[in-house]
Amino acid sequence: MARSEALGIQRLENIVFYVNDLARSHRFYTDLVDFAFIARSTEAHEAATGERSHVYEAGDVRMTVTQPLAPTSASGRYLRRHPDGIVTLVFQVADVEAAFRVLDERGATLVTDIQRDTDAGGAVAWFDIATPFGEANFRFLQRDGYQGVAPGLPLFDAPQGGTNRYGFEGYDHITSNFLTLKPMELWCKEVLGLEQYWEVAFHTDDVAPAEDHGSGLKSIVLWDPHSGVKFANNEPMRPHFEQSQIYVFVMDNHGEGIQHAAITTKDILTTVRGLRDSGVSFMPTPASYYDALPERLERCGIGRIDEDIETLRELEILVDGKHPQNYLLQIFLKEAAGLYADSKAGPFFFEIIERKGDKGFGEGNFRALFESIERAQKSAGVAQ
Repeated sequence: MARSEALGIQRLENIVFYVNDLARSHRFYTDLVDFAFIARSTEAHEAATGERSHVYEAGDVRMTVTQPLAPTSASGRYLRRHPDGIVTLVFQVADVEAAFRVLDERGATLVTDIQRDTDAGGAVAWFDIATPFGEANFRFLQRDGYQGVAPGLPLFDAPQGGTNRYGFEGYDHITSNFLTLKPMELWCKEVLGLEQYWEVAFHTDDVAPAEDHGSGLKSIVLWDPHSGVKFANNEPMRPHFEQSQIYVFVMDNHGEGIQHAAITTKDILTTVRGLRDSGVSFMPTPASYYDALPERLERCGIGRIDEDIETLRELEILVDGKHPQNYLLQIFLKEAAGLYADSKAGPFFFEIIERKGDKGFGEGNFRALFESIERAQKSAGVAQ
């Protein structure tokens, strides 16, 4: 049962990503997805940490991307063990001291005491905790007029480039993969006070008693009902446990961790068309998905949708939902290793989602994502 005292989370403010090639990431965020370049680490910060960081922003989506300058830096040590990956989720809270007290009382593993800094705009205070999400920490941060992203990361006088012409709004959810869900689930409920939001389990269509291939997953979504922050979490299912794309992710990532971040948009058709024109690659969806879509929509009880199915087929956008006139549209970028043709870029990817009344995680699209990743892994010779 979830704990009753809330942490005071207001939003997921920032994601910190460690990468081997900052110049490559810069081209992705600025040239391909039209994020603004809003901050860069100072020379003093780089000398002190052995790292260089850039910060990109579109709407309320903010990404801090960090590359090691020294092998003994935190990012350098991480990247010796893992490919590129997310290492910190930054949550803005109303009262950092209250959040610290509650988490300490619930047995959270506190990485730091409360840290503080000031700039010309005001003050900021934060602390980190360790998590079961691989090596990712969660940071809880309170802003009181502070203008910079973080110490050593002051904002530019004006953002460089990036007009957010694709209409990104904010983070919808974070999805992570595990070999077993139970430790994460118990920690999220007992320490963070999250509540269960959704659950599903399924196998791909090729799993049968006589077959020696195919795979499945179990997924649960946990959320903070006060802020709406959601975490979707997956584990592999038997049979063929090690063929699951969840298992493959953990192996490719060299550990459990965050698989993707979902970003909302109000007009996914325009967003995806523009991204495709700019050269962004997406996970493929088979034509059979759209052949069966009218019948599936009827079976799900959605009925009529606003979008033309042939346009969805052209853009390879997925549709799901469970209630009349309430549905969602979503699509998944190719994982970073595929985007860059470099295994060191890692298995992380972005999802783009438009919610048209549906607040859930439709099982049909969840299966479509799962099978799309499996097709990509098989074509690359990863899954056996």
